Amino acid sequence: MKPDVSVIGPVQASIEQKLTVKLSPKSLTISNDSWQHRHHAAMRAEGGGNGETHFTVNIVSDEFRGKSTMQRHRMIYAALSEELAGSVHALSLYTKAPEEVEVVSQA
Repeated sequence: MKPDVSVIGPVQASIEQKLTVKLSPKSLTISNDSWQHRHHAAMRAEGGGNGETHFTVNIVSDEFRGKSTMQRHRMIYAALSEELAGSVHALSLYTKAPEEVEVVSQA
C-alpha cells in the first residue's frame, strides 16, 4: 500500500534543504520511493526501515551547465553525504541544466 506522499519526513526535508542551498535549483522534485522497497531483505533486517531509504530526485540547476552526468551526480552525493552514510540506501537522480529542459516554441 502506497503511503500518503504529502507527508514529508525529516530525511526528505534535509535532502530538499541541502540541495536548495547548494544548487539553487530552478526546479526540484523529491519522491520518497521507500514504500516500494519495504520487502527487500535489507529493509526487513532493519525492521522495515524508517520509511526514508529510497528517493528519486529530479533537479534542474544552473550549476549543472557544462558538467557531465557523473559530475552532476557527484555534486549531489557530496551535498547529501550525511544522508547517504545514514539511512538513505538509494537515490535515483535526474539532473538537468535549464537549457536541457526548456521547450522552444516555433511560431
